[in-house]
Amino acid sequence: MATQTREEQEAEATRLFEAIQLAPGTLAGAIKNAKFRQALVQTVREAGVESGCTKQQGALLYTVASKYPGNALVHRKTLLEYITSDKLKSNAQLDAALEFLAQTGSEPLDAAALDEAAGVGVVVTPEQISAAVASTLAQHAQRLQEERYHANTNVLLAEIRARLKWVDLAAAKAELERQVEALLGPKTEADCVKPERKKKIKEKKPAKAEGGAAAGKPGPAAAEEEAWRTADPYAFLPRPEENNKCHTTVAFSDGSQLSISNSAERLAEHLRATGGRVVTRFPPEPNGYLHIGHAKAMFVDFGMAAARGGDCFLRFDDTNPEAEKREYIDHIQEIIAWMGWTPHRVTYSSDYFERLYELAVQLIKGGNAYVCHQTGEEIKESRDKREPSPWRDRPIAESLQLFEDMRRGLVDEGKATLRMRQDHRNDNYNMFDLIAYRIKFTEHPHAGDRWCIYPSYDYTHCLVDALENITHSLCTLEFESRRASYYWLLDVLDTYKPVVWEYSRLNITNNVLSKRKLNRLVTDRYVNGWDDPRLLTLAGLRRRGVTPQAINNFCREMGVTRSEGEVYLHKLDHHIRIDLDATSARRLAVLRPLRVTITNLAEGHWEEVEAQDFPGRGGGVYTVPFTRVVYIEATDFREQDSKDFYGLAPGKTIMLRYAYPITCTGFKKGPGGEVEELEATYERDFRGEGRKPPKGVLNWVAQPKPGVEPPSFEARLYDTLFTTQSPGGSETWLEELNPNSLEVVLGALATPALAAARVGDRFQLERLGYFTVDPDSRDGAMVLNRTCALKDSFAK
Repeated sequence: MATQTREEQEAEATRLFEAIQLAPGTLAGAIKNAKFRQALVQTVREAGVESGCTKQQGALLYTVASKYPGNALVHRKTLLEYITSDKLKSNAQLDAALEFLAQTGSEPLDAAALDEAAGVGVVVTPEQISAAVASTLAQHAQRLQEERYHANTNVLLAEIRARLKWVDLAAAKAELERQVEALLGPKTEADCVKPERKKKIKEKKPAKAEGGAAAGKPGPAAAEEEAWRTADPYAFLPRPEENNKCHTTVAFSDGSQLSISNSAERLAEHLRATGGRVVTRFPPEPNGYLHIGHAKAMFVDFGMAAARGGDCFLRFDDTNPEAEKREYIDHIQEIIAWMGWTPHRVTYSSDYFERLYELAVQLIKGGNAYVCHQTGEEIKESRDKREPSPWRDRPIAESLQLFEDMRRGLVDEGKATLRMRQDHRNDNYNMFDLIAYRIKFTEHPHAGDRWCIYPSYDYTHCLVDALENITHSLCTLEFESRRASYYWLLDVLDTYKPVVWEYSRLNITNNVLSKRKLNRLVTDRYVNGWDDPRLLTLAGLRRRGVTPQAINNFCREMGVTRSEGEVYLHKLDHHIRIDLDATSARRLAVLRPLRVTITNLAEGHWEEVEAQDFPGRGGGVYTVPFTRVVYIEATDFREQDSKDFYGLAPGKTIMLRYAYPITCTGFKKGPGGEVEELEATYERDFRGEGRKPPKGVLNWVAQPKPGVEPPSFEARLYDTLFTTQSPGGSETWLEELNPNSLEVVLGALATPALAAARVGDRFQLERLGYFTVDPDSRDGAMVLNRTCALKDSFAK
């Protein structure tokens, strides 16, 4: 039969849907949704009502098409016969039948149990309806007398339905209306007037507490934050014992479909092996450093297992020995621990190479795989033309012998592959006889030199999920098209089948997260290694001073959804800033120092003032030397003052943080005309009665001892790596690199307390941002990386 055009398919579907008497709006919606349209057409034909049926039966068939459990397709014909023979007459009966069939799955059907569960043959008499209505009205008589015909009778109808599960709602509604009229009498004019809506009395707003939020009541931002912190992001995922429902339906090019699920016996065997616990896996390829997208995957995989009291495997997906290194394996294990996750077990796909080989032999014996000699280009050309491999139908015995020759190293690399015999005409390219094994004469970093044939990702991933009894195989949306081949392989080998769920990958503005692009940036030295703080690799974020808690909080707020899109970088910065604000002690430093001589202090003056680690919160203190020579930020001085400037200017007074007010009395310029030094006086006893301190408060550093210059350090200030919001979309993506993504500031000055910091320590340098001590630091040559600024600079 020739393939129908879309217009022909829609015309035929319209004819069938009119025959079952769908309402016009419902019919139009069904036609528009191609997937549902096909399901309803199949349902109508399977029910044998192409020439028409009652409106009630048509409505029930519509429900079957939208809600029928895929794991019980073998029983759908029986259910449709129940509908067309009027054994099932109501939505309540149909819903009960569908629930029963979902639990039965593909097991033999107990017709008597189905009849009982769905109320088949149960007759609700008019007398029973009348008694139930009367009893319900008696309970609400007073309210009915008060509200009369303005009362919501749908609430009463729901109570009647609860009393009589299988009651015909139309009959119940008619009896309810009759008895209400008998109780209240005919409607009056007042009953016909629409009542006025009661105005809500606005509550008086409570007084605002410090910080702007209403006392005793969190503001909108606080409420929103509390919502994502306390919500269960995994609540929608099924429990292990529910894993007998349809996982997917595989459509074949001949029009047939395969609905795949676990049998009751297979599920019971799985639950015995796992003890009913959730089992997930985090399966990175050891071919590069992990980035923040992997942090989201960790949050999903490790996080779900932890939330459900289950286990998460760290499984290295090591099927490509040419790209894998021990360096990457060690890094992945170390960074997972840094992120706060502990694997239940560490496994490798290569641990299962022997069992995977045995399953490949089983696949060949079952007629579901064959040895092929097409090249990669020839396979691509055949796929585009939907043509089979010339070796697709070779004898099983021949493929078995050739596969054994491949294993023994008797076939040259590139001369043969083992391909799965799937559906070469399928619209889904991932069902086009995918490669299961290829020849590579390369030693494996974990398995050694035992193998010269290696399984592909598409063959390995699903089988190792089954072998490890994974309950939830969670991955990003780009793998959604592979779901059909995933379940096809598990089905033909008759193994346990995990639940697969795809969620949106993490895309963050002004960055690239493609491993290929990250590798290019590192290899071609556009950045300084995998841990360059400009990258969103986890090693780079750690070196920049970001904490695991901030990253995990960010991932939690992103959630486990299927909504694609980019996340603005400032969202991540927000979580970094919130975490560092709570945990980073404050210190004083100056990035671009300008010398200030306090002329009314003696040459040898030295004292210490007390500064706070967490101002306004209590906690620790540290001391800061105060001497005749101090340094402020060069940008905190102007020759001409203005109202919106809170720094120092001639004749103006400002406050040195934690110390004293100083007043600028003069300045000196260098040969180039730039200001090189200021002169000022300080006021020691400035806390007089009724006196207000100056508005401007500056960060500063003094000579630790008279005549001794403060410790200096190098500051690295980072900006976005790319100038465009969505880099990487073209071959010219490298041209979008930000030439100002790193600014190195030499000669910054530190207080002694800051100079004593160790690698990895984090601080808030007051007025300057959050910083961490970089591993490049040496004795007397400290390097600080700026993690983020104090305020969000995102352009709203």
